[in-house]
Amino acid sequence: MSERSFSGMRLSKRDFLKLSAGGACAACLAGIVSPVNRAAAQATQPGPMAVAEPGLIRHARSPWFTSAEGDSIRCTLCPKGCVIPQGRRGPCRVRGNWDGEGYTLVYGNPALVQMDPVERKPFFHVLPGTRALSVSTAGCNLACKFCEVWDMALVNPEDVHAYDFPPEEAINQAMEAGAQSMSYAFGEPVVYYEYVEAAAELAKEAGLLNLLHTAAYINPEPLKQLADKVDAVNVDLKSFEPEFYREVVGGELEPVLDSLKLLRDEGVHIEITNIVIPTLNDDMDVIAEMCAWINDELGSDTPIHFARFYPLYKLANLPPTPVSTLDNARKTAHEAGLDYVYVARVTGHEGENTFCPDCGEKVIERRGFVIAENHLNAGACGHCGASIPGKWA
Repeated sequence: MSERSFSGMRLSKRDFLKLSAGGACAACLAGIVSPVNRAAAQATQPGPMAVAEPGLIRHARSPWFTSAEGDSIRCTLCPKGCVIPQGRRGPCRVRGNWDGEGYTLVYGNPALVQMDPVERKPFFHVLPGTRALSVSTAGCNLACKFCEVWDMALVNPEDVHAYDFPPEEAINQAMEAGAQSMSYAFGEPVVYYEYVEAAAELAKEAGLLNLLHTAAYINPEPLKQLADKVDAVNVDLKSFEPEFYREVVGGELEPVLDSLKLLRDEGVHIEITNIVIPTLNDDMDVIAEMCAWINDELGSDTPIHFARFYPLYKLANLPPTPVSTLDNARKTAHEAGLDYVYVARVTGHEGENTFCPDCGEKVIERRGFVIAENHLNAGACGHCGASIPGKWA
């Protein structure tokens, strides 16, 4: 086996996969994710499932790299265009350079496997009342200060427990568990792109829908290639201010807007989530501008979910979003012309329900993730017959 010098050491390829990015984190977070994941994953199928364990289990070559100066390579998957020296990883922690070749280090190696209602994603216009098998690996190409899964997304993959769960096994488990869709969510599916693409191809063949919840911080070419296999995407549009993206998210706004327009052009069903954070992105003038852009560029029938923020990670000093702020955001979106405006993470709120924009009647009543009433009829309002956009079958 060949060897390469790395940080003053002589490392085999196996050592590189274990220790690139400067070695394992000093604080091992392995126990944080695995107990919940193991129980959830085992609940999806009748037989025993491999126990989650720490370490890098699988890796795969990635086509989303080009040569750079010297023995470095450039990642072409996302707008950051990271140049990665030999024996190192990008800041996403899960994409690295070995012998001038780009690798994903989390292929078939999810740290989360669980069954969920599609409403949890949230998708309110996709197969209501059904369940999806969700998978997510460690790693992220952004660094949100309000990340809800920072203990999985913002750590090295070897510092969490994960499963040996290749694409074919994921689809088999989804089918056996009675799921109607595969969901690539919770963490950031852009950084485990190759795993998503392979699983999505098999899911499509098996008759499952493919659902993506993403920050959409991805270059046009890989997104267009993936759009052929994905049925619905919920995009986290975190703010409509470039400064917020730079200071709080660690990225730029424009590539996300470009991704949304590309998904529209490709005919993918789009829903949007905006977590409203007190003092940071709760300015109603900015929300109005965002909603006007959605109306003009994506269409008035694009569902948007205004989600309540709860203090965590680096923004633990901020209070939860007042419900009145979410009410104002919902009103602002309606005034901007949007037809389907939801309030998320406030169980029992009227904004959980779907109303027909034509007759005003309630089409789907929700209580949290539970469907209480469903008056859809073949994708149309059961009261007046108006078409309701979505993936209903």
